[in-house]
Amino acid sequence: MTKQARQRISELSNEIRDHQFKYYVLDAPTLKDFEFDELLKELNALETKYPELREADSPTLGIGGGFATSFTQYDHIEKMMSLDNVFDLEELAAWFDRVEKEVGQPTYLCELKVDGLAINLTYENSQLVRGLTRGNGVTGEDVTLNVKTIKNLPHVLAGKDLPSLIEIRGEVFFPLAAFNELNDGLEEAGKALFANPRNAAAGSLRQKDPRVTASRPLSVVVHGVGAHEGITFDSQSHAYSILKSLGLPTSEQFKTFSTRKDVEKFIEYYKQHRHDVEHEIDGIVIKVDSLAQQKVLGFTSRAPKWAIAFKYPPEEVITKLLDIKVSIGRTGRVTPFAFMEPVKVAGSTVTNATLHNASEIVRKGVLIGDIVTIRKAGDVIPEVLGPVIERRTGKEKEFVMPTHCPECGSELRAMSEGDVDIRCPNSRSCPAQLRERIYYIGSRAALDIDVLGYEAAAALLSAGIIIDEADLFDLNVEKLATSEFFTKKDGTPGLNGEKLLVALESAKQAPLWRILVALSIRHVGPTAAQALATHCASIERISQSTASELAEIDGVGATIAETIIEWFSIDWHQGIITKWAAAGVRMHQGEVVQLPQTLAGLTFVVTGGLESFTRDSISETIIAHGGKPASAVSKKTDYVLAGADPGSKLAKAQELGVSVIDEARFKELLAGRG
Repeated sequence: MTKQARQRISELSNEIRDHQFKYYVLDAPTLKDFEFDELLKELNALETKYPELREADSPTLGIGGGFATSFTQYDHIEKMMSLDNVFDLEELAAWFDRVEKEVGQPTYLCELKVDGLAINLTYENSQLVRGLTRGNGVTGEDVTLNVKTIKNLPHVLAGKDLPSLIEIRGEVFFPLAAFNELNDGLEEAGKALFANPRNAAAGSLRQKDPRVTASRPLSVVVHGVGAHEGITFDSQSHAYSILKSLGLPTSEQFKTFSTRKDVEKFIEYYKQHRHDVEHEIDGIVIKVDSLAQQKVLGFTSRAPKWAIAFKYPPEEVITKLLDIKVSIGRTGRVTPFAFMEPVKVAGSTVTNATLHNASEIVRKGVLIGDIVTIRKAGDVIPEVLGPVIERRTGKEKEFVMPTHCPECGSELRAMSEGDVDIRCPNSRSCPAQLRERIYYIGSRAALDIDVLGYEAAAALLSAGIIIDEADLFDLNVEKLATSEFFTKKDGTPGLNGEKLLVALESAKQAPLWRILVALSIRHVGPTAAQALATHCASIERISQSTASELAEIDGVGATIAETIIEWFSIDWHQGIITKWAAAGVRMHQGEVVQLPQTLAGLTFVVTGGLESFTRDSISETIIAHGGKPASAVSKKTDYVLAGADPGSKLAKAQELGVSVIDEARFKELLAGRG
């Protein structure tokens, strides 16, 4: 009887701890309160009857919420090896030669080299029992509680023929979109920013309080196996297939090839498209697919001979910081930027890089005259990461934030209590703010008017053709003729002018949410604008709503609501609305109810590239037909629409059992053929 009691106490303790973790850390309880109480009551009764069996850390002795990560060090069962690197096709050819000399012509498996944090996950009898950082390859730090907060990582393996033991090697990463959103929030709060997604992933995983890790949208992709019992594979690709069947998040981008030329094409493709995937990559990993051939090739003391990492050119370079200047954004925000000696990074030559705000300059310890490290990812403006201290000469000097706007001379100040940024308060007539706002109206995020670029915005303002954005929709041929930018040499209307007038006429019928974005209301981006347009249906209704009414709209909230109320309280802002409406700009949602509401009540998450829709147009289509676009997959998601090269959202959908559809099936739903 004592043996049975000991076993039941152990089972109950583990089950209760698991439910406590889901409740206190993940904020996602899977039991009702009374069900949990019954488990605790049963455990307490057994421990009362058999006090000698009560564990020192029994759940009955605590309040349940005291979860903390201690970073205790443990050895990996099987050593975690590193990878050797090559940096050009000549070095890669030499590796091919060595491999093929040993095993003949193998099949090669190619996968993306995720720039994240290496992790080792141990499952025993299908249960996740330990998560370790790579450490020195032999010993890593225990981050099990934190790893368990990663949403796409199963705590229990699925399927049949489960291994009794398996070490899974993978990479924890921070999705790029979420990383940018996190840094934007930190910047608004005046907190230190993460230098890059890898640092964000490492910093998020190495938190003592797993609730902090749970608040960060980390993801993981698995790419290898260490020690294992009760399971066999004959190739790397076979292993990935089995890992996927167990519910583990494998990569969707790996491919196998039989020739060097195909491997090189894969490398070149992702060199050109490295920013089209949801996470950062710094190269391609090439592996011999056959495990038998891997065994023949063997290992060096630190790395397998059957795998190599082809590293892309670095996106971090050093150059000299010649000066620090400031720019004024469309909402008046003052942003320091570095003016540098020209340097080539990520395929383009750059001279400017962002420094975010004055506190970031101090935090990073950057001085004018420093040799600095800069980084560029995708089309984002490069960012200064920090100085190369050992290269200092003593001639460097500190940057002093200006007290007055360099464009209009207004005194710079924080616009509200707790605002970490200083701003130019002259929002109506500051030339810099006017240029940025006009330019933003033409951007893809707003009215998507190609010809209304930065030069066109500057030309309209410098020639006095418009005073501010209120005049934009009153333009005509005669007004544009006063600027050389919009006319030919003989003074007749030029192509720029003709295109602009046509585009503006078309933009008058833009969806209401795009009009809202074009108004440059602080914090109101496409997501909030779509929520406002759907709920309120007109500019008039929005302007008449109270802050509490707006805050209750899903996707808006209190902060955005306050900025909307503030924006509409300013007379000249109301003047923009009046003039645009008089010029024929549509200020209401339009007759969206006339479209069949075939997607009513359905929530969609889109991942990958679509043939018939852009990222914006698919959201508009879903909304117009009564559906709701969402950015993250959850149990509330009805469908994941997967296009070409889908990201980890596809794996998340499969893990949660959410229906995955292709574009053809989406069009059937759209047409009401459910």
